[in-house]
Amino acid sequence: MNQRVVVLTLAVALIAGCAQIQKTLGTGSGTPPAATDAKPSGRIEDVTELRATVTAIDAAKRLVTVKDETGESGVFELSDAVRNLDQVKVGDEVVLSYTEAIAWAVRPPGKGGPGVSSQESVATAESGQKPSAEARQVVTLTTTITGIDLDRGTVTLQGPQGRSRTLKVRDTANLRKAKVGDLVDIAYSEAVALAVRPAKKP
Repeated sequence: MNQRVVVLTLAVALIAGCAQIQKTLGTGSGTPPAATDAKPSGRIEDVTELRATVTAIDAAKRLVTVKDETGESGVFELSDAVRNLDQVKVGDEVVLSYTEAIAWAVRPPGKGGPGVSSQESVATAESGQKPSAEARQVVTLTTTITGIDLDRGTVTLQGPQGRSRTLKVRDTANLRKAKVGDLVDIAYSEAVALAVRPAKKP
């Protein structure tokens, strides 16, 4: 079976009957990156979207068949934890999007310090609505600037365990806005969103 179909149909099967779950773990500041007027910040994001169409439903056996844009089909059995199956109709479109992003922001020292924090959240559709789900995880690493080399366009960062790494900066103008001792929050995030949309009217 095509990998695209596997991803899509597994996502359908994982629509659980939970309301909302949120968990926060970590040490250190845990401050998410945020832009300021004085200090530099940035974000890089990549989004991938997959689509499939529901072609058959066996409610008694809780089986759903979907077909992706290439014509590949897959059949999956949904557990009893999956709710709102009665809202899914043949012809409905299943849309899965995966977002991966890295954001960073420089801020003055004084609030918090080097550390690592993790946030996770999962949410699903309310009863009676079309099935949907969204899962997100954000890991934030707070480091300290221990060196700036304007001639070479590099910055040296020290992590919470005392390890240092020197990085080449794309925009050297940002180095002039930062100072040794400043903190840098670096957040890596992954998000998966699943939605079932009504069939398009002819």
